[in-house]
Amino acid sequence: MTVWLKILLILILGGILSTLGDRLGTKVGKARLSIFKLRPKSTAVLITVFTGSIISAISFATMVAFDRDLRVGLFQLEGIREKITESEKELKKLEKNLYALRSGNVVISSGQTLATMTIKINKKNDLKKIIESLLQQANFYAFNLVKTNQSKYRRILLVRKDDIEKLESKIADNRSWVVSIKSAGNILRGENYVYAFPEVTLNKIITRQGEVIAIENIYLSNSDSESISKKINLLLASTLAEVRRRGSLSSDLKINANQINNLGKYLVGRKNGDFQIISRALDNTQSADKVNISLEVKSLEKVLRNKTK
Repeated sequence: MTVWLKILLILILGGILSTLGDRLGTKVGKARLSIFKLRPKSTAVLITVFTGSIISAISFATMVAFDRDLRVGLFQLEGIREKITESEKELKKLEKNLYALRSGNVVISSGQTLATMTIKINKKNDLKKIIESLLQQANFYAFNLVKTNQSKYRRILLVRKDDIEKLESKIADNRSWVVSIKSAGNILRGENYVYAFPEVTLNKIITRQGEVIAIENIYLSNSDSESISKKINLLLASTLAEVRRRGSLSSDLKINANQINNLGKYLVGRKNGDFQIISRALDNTQSADKVNISLEVKSLEKVLRNKTK
């Protein structure tokens, strides 16, 4: 409904209702009615006032019924205003975080793990003490990132009480669990508190000693030192992706850097030949462990020959 149409409707409705009110007041005055023992003149004034109120109410109700914008303005304006205000606050917070990220002042990122512990509860364990120990580890790590060397050590980690209660309830059995304490948001250097939450997953066997995790084929006749380096990096990336797919919580692998360099030098020195480069687990590992691997190289011709036997 356009503004001019709204104005026209108000004028027409006001004219009709005012005419009806005037006629009603005239009839009451001529009839010399008396209400509540009032004189006829006072009765006419009372009825005129009442009629005017009815006219206003009908006009208002009609406009509200037919004008959605008016309904929103009357009944939802305060809520809308609060949501504008909230959006502005969120925008300012995002701008602050973006600026902090660009300037390098964010010392803890949202979702970053502050501490991890593998927990298996039995009758001899004190569940609350174990969780408190984990929270203290997370607090120590967060404090060292957020505060300066001159700051006095204190508790800055805040975790909701109901989150802790849910955690206690979930891990209070005889199964093995991995509990991580993670940051609930980006934290800038010097902030007073770090809001965090617990994340719990069932502990799993990720690798067994000696098993092959990932394999890459490399053809040296078509390769130079740069492409060989890329192949080795691809093998490492595939290995990490595989252990993460299995449920590993570690963000990197454990490997001897000299072994990577020696493997690269060996392949560059061969210049010809088709090979497999293999990543193999050195230990049995579980969800919270960093996976320790070694790299091996095998002739692809021998591998294919063994498969055909």
